[in-house]
Amino acid sequence: MRRILVPDGSELDRHPLRANPPPERIRHGNIISCSPKMRGVFELIEHVAETNATVLIEGETGTGKEEVARAIHLASAPTRSGELVAVNCAALSETLLESELFGHEKGSYTGAVGQRKGRFELADGGTIFLDEVGDIPPAMQVRLLRVLQEKRFERVGGSESIDVDVRVIAATNRDLARLVRKKRFREDLYYRLDVIRIELPPLRDRPEDIPLLADHFAAKFARPGHPSKPITPEAMDALLRHTWPGNVRELENAIERASVTARGPRLTPADLPVEIVHAPARPVSIPVDLSRPLPEVLRATVCDVEKQYIERALRKANGHVGRCARICGLSRRSISTKLAEYQIDKGRFKQS
Repeated sequence: MRRILVPDGSELDRHPLRANPPPERIRHGNIISCSPKMRGVFELIEHVAETNATVLIEGETGTGKEEVARAIHLASAPTRSGELVAVNCAALSETLLESELFGHEKGSYTGAVGQRKGRFELADGGTIFLDEVGDIPPAMQVRLLRVLQEKRFERVGGSESIDVDVRVIAATNRDLARLVRKKRFREDLYYRLDVIRIELPPLRDRPEDIPLLADHFAAKFARPGHPSKPITPEAMDALLRHTWPGNVRELENAIERASVTARGPRLTPADLPVEIVHAPARPVSIPVDLSRPLPEVLRATVCDVEKQYIERALRKANGHVGRCARICGLSRRSISTKLAEYQIDKGRFKQS
């Protein structure tokens, strides 16, 4: 472990894994990253902000889908002056969701004591964010499709058509294409939503972001009037070993808890949740063939892993080379070269 001087002359421990100069830090709104995989996400945010196209954000729970929606909305502020209105489609029953989205007239159902504007109406001139869109019931999918096609709807119990100018951003942690194949999600609605797709990588696939985010959250949750507590190398080791099934949200919660409960001047492993400190090591199984020289085995293993990774990325990208490149954090040209090198037929991964 080395010690470094900070601008005020004091010293801080430098964690061995941070000994090299850190990658360039990039930020968009509340999203920060130094991962090459997130560069493609930031580029898409800037690109789609200039349009009115519908955006579908895919990613595991806790990856920051709502923050990406907010970044798109803020980046499009020069052309869209309205608010960002968010709806969690999985948290409401079908009846409540219909009223929440489209509003209702007085007396339209028991308890409707007055007229109420829905979220689409409130988002007029701005953006509506439909979180967990894959959980929308079939009947509501029909109404949502009509709004996307015509930009028009009626309140529940009403007959007057209401026109709105709304940018729609949807998000899901489910595989919508798979739901379509199982007849659980309308195909026509899927293609209406999937105009521009943004895929958020899980935190385990961008470990270089863990120290950056951990320090950011430590500063965010520092006690008022006090500097943030530095994270000890032992605590950072524990953070880097964890697989983060809850992604960025889980990391944020862990650092918030540590910042609140820590009694000492630094955040130590004792301040972290026990499931993070005692996370089991991830076993890595590599075939060993002692009849071949070690360099040859290493080259073959690397090539095999690389091929499997690209094939899995192609499958997720439905055979789309550009999307595959963004998932892999490589250029389109590099992916095309590797497809030829490994004789991978991208057509095999395109859905019929």
